[in-house]
Amino acid sequence: MRAALALALACAWLLCATAAGSPPPVSAPLDSDGYRLAVPPYTFAFPRDHASHPQFRTEWWYYTGHLAAGGRRFGYELTFFRVGLPRVHAATHSAWAVHDLMFVHAALTDEAHNRFLYRDEVLRPALGLAGADSTRYRVWLGDSRAELAPDGRTHALHAAAPGFALALALEPGKAPAVHGERGVSQKTSGAGNASQYYSLTRMATEGTLALGTDTLAVTGTSWMDHEFGSSSLMDGNAGWDWFSVQLDDGRELMLYALRRSDGSIEPLSAGSLIERDGRVRHLARSAFRITARGRWTSPHTGAVYPSGWRLELPGDRLDLEVTPRVRDQELIARAMGGIVYWEGSCSVQGTSRGTPVVGEAYAELTGYAKR
Repeated sequence: MRAALALALACAWLLCATAAGSPPPVSAPLDSDGYRLAVPPYTFAFPRDHASHPQFRTEWWYYTGHLAAGGRRFGYELTFFRVGLPRVHAATHSAWAVHDLMFVHAALTDEAHNRFLYRDEVLRPALGLAGADSTRYRVWLGDSRAELAPDGRTHALHAAAPGFALALALEPGKAPAVHGERGVSQKTSGAGNASQYYSLTRMATEGTLALGTDTLAVTGTSWMDHEFGSSSLMDGNAGWDWFSVQLDDGRELMLYALRRSDGSIEPLSAGSLIERDGRVRHLARSAFRITARGRWTSPHTGAVYPSGWRLELPGDRLDLEVTPRVRDQELIARAMGGIVYWEGSCSVQGTSRGTPVVGEAYAELTGYAKR
C-alpha cells in the first residue's frame, strides 16, 4: 500500500525531474512516462525480486517488528521508498542527475514508557548517499540500510534516528507470501492499477537497540513487505487501513481496506491468510470484516483515527481483537511534505474455530489527517 503514498509525496518534485534508467521491454504495458505497469501474470523469483525494480515508478521495502530486552518491549518500523521521476529529458550520466528520490522512515515504539520516536529523511541517489541496487538486495539512505547478507537468506538492517539506533539480523521462517492473484495485487479497477506485492511474514530477529545511553540485546519477530508498481490510487480514494498479524498458532494474516471519499470501501480491497506450512490463500473483500472499536484524536495534528479493531474471517471462524500498545504512534513525514499517517505496534487476542489465539500485529492508517 505504501507505494501509493510514495508516489503522492513525489508530486511536488516532478516538473524538475531528469530521465532515468533503461526502458522496460517493448512488449510490457507502460504508463505515460515509460514506466512498466503491474499486470498479470507475474512470476516472482528470489533473491532477484528482493532487489530494486527501476522499470517501475514506485517501490518500497518495509519492515515492522516486535522486540524484547529483559522485561522491556518495543515495536519498530524501517521503511525505504524509491520514487522514479518522469523521464522528460535524455538520460544523463552526471553524478548529480536526479533519476529517483529515496525516502526513509525509522520509528521506535517504547511500550514501557509510552513513547514513540521517529525520523524521516529524503535524498536523491547521488554520489552514493542513497540508492537501491537492482543487481542485488541493498537499499540505503545515509546511515540507514537494508540488505541481504552473504548467506543469501538473512536480512541485515541498520537504522539511525534521534534517540535510538537499530542493528538487526532477520531470518525468514517461511517462503515469501505473494499477495493477490496471478502475481498481481489489484487495488482498483483498470489494467495497471495494481502492484507486485509479497511479504516475509515471520522472521526471527535478533540484534541490538541503542536507546539513549543504553545498548540492549534484543530478540523478537519481524514482518517484511516489498511492493513495486507504477500506478497511484484512483480519484475518490481517501486512504487505507492495513494490518499484518502474526498468530501464536503459526499463521499470519494481511488485510487492507481502501476507503473511498464517500465513506464506502473499495470492492477490490483484499488480504491473504498464510498457513503454518506457508501456503497462501487470497482473501477477497467479501471474506473479511474490519470494525473499529474506538477512536483516538492526535494532539499533534487533530486527526481522528480508529483505535482498536475487530478483524473477522467468518468463513474461517477467525475472530480477532487488535489493540494498540501505545495510542500515539502517529508519524508526520516532513521530508514528504508533511504527509501524516499512524503506524503502530498492536497486541492480538481472539479465537480460531472456538480455540483461543493470541498474537502481535502492526496497523497502518492513512488519509485521516487533513494535511
